Amino acid sequence: MPKPRKQQISLDATPYYHCISRCVRRAFLCGTDTSTGQSYEHRRGWLEEKLLVLPQTFAINIAAYAIMSNHYHVVLHIDKKQADQWADLEVVERWHSLFKGNLFSQKFVRGENLDTSQRARLQMIIEEWRSRLCDISWFMRILNEAIAREANREDRCTGRFWEGRFKSQALLDEAALAACMAYVDLNPVRAQMAKTPELSDHTSVKKRSEKAKSTKQPNHPNQQAEELHPFVGNPRQDSPKGIQMRLTDYLELVDWTGRILREDKRGAISENAENILTRLGIDDSQWLEMTSKFEQCFATFAGNEQRLRSACETLNYQRPPGLSRCKAAFG
Repeated sequence: MPKPRKQQISLDATPYYHCISRCVRRAFLCGTDTSTGQSYEHRRGWLEEKLLVLPQTFAINIAAYAIMSNHYHVVLHIDKKQADQWADLEVVERWHSLFKGNLFSQKFVRGENLDTSQRARLQMIIEEWRSRLCDISWFMRILNEAIAREANREDRCTGRFWEGRFKSQALLDEAALAACMAYVDLNPVRAQMAKTPELSDHTSVKKRSEKAKSTKQPNHPNQQAEELHPFVGNPRQDSPKGIQMRLTDYLELVDWTGRILREDKRGAISENAENILTRLGIDDSQWLEMTSKFEQCFATFAGNEQRLRSACETLNYQRPPGLSRCKAAFG
């Protein structure tokens, strides 16, 4: 029986999570239905647009994503500190951009007076909304519901469009994050939907590559794709908020990996790719296995043994799931 989501997510363990949502009833998110010949390619744009807009409301950032024919992958970063810093009015306004709110919140936004009991009740509601605005379950719920409504309207049908429960994997350390992001970005290459990562439509690697080509300083966080969680360079003291590696190193690593996956041979590892794998503590054979089979390699958690045991202790697991696989991959 699947564990409740609250037993799979611990911000003390990691703010990064890999989420996958799949369609049901042979529904097509995008692509072309081979049995009918009908194209649903335009739905890929629906999802990408909604996915990149929601972080403007939530305290959640997009680290990587790939939109496939009947499912999609997204790597999310939860920024709880940002949500904690929001003023009450900002929380209410953000929530009102998604839902109507209630009578008290509407009066609060209009600047009308609330008595003591009403203000106390509203304060409880605001804290609940603040929590939801940094919750991946609410993020995925709103994203999936919007797409399901549009697709059902277009298909002239009712019922479920997505599976009832999205899958999530906690990425416990930098190595797991890098491997999972590369796995997500290379989905279209593995599926033979694109020849190279930078030509993969509706993926984060294409958006990052296009932005990198148009700027003189691609590794500067302020000159990267603004919709995505930035790369801020290798770990250092007082490092800004973001992914702890250079964008150019990551793009080269993904390109090298994509060439091997596409040509079905090992090839020669580039100097920069070798350097980053060494720093992450991953040998190239383990890297290739993870970036081609990440979902099969790991269950709920991915990371080194120490981080895995710490996360499971926090979440009251009797034994760490997938311990032997994590030790082999990140030892």
